[in-house]
Amino acid sequence: MAVNKKWTLGVGKYYFNVNSGFQQIMISRATREEAAHQYLNYKKVGKQCEWLGQWNGKKFEDDAAPSRD
Repeated sequence: MAVNKKWTLGVGKYYFNVNSGFQQIMISRATREEAAHQYLNYKKVGKQCEWLGQWNGKKFEDDAAPSRD
């Protein structure tokens, strides 16, 4: 059974997914710095994360995952 999303993605926001058990949680932040900081913190504690990038209304841009460098 397909799951329908009941929300719309905000244009210009940065998104990443965190896998938590059987759930996949999508997290958004307003700036790349905030999103990268949270993404790297989740990775640091051992969570599986997937960087999606910035939503432009049709697709994700700036989809290169941040690194600790």
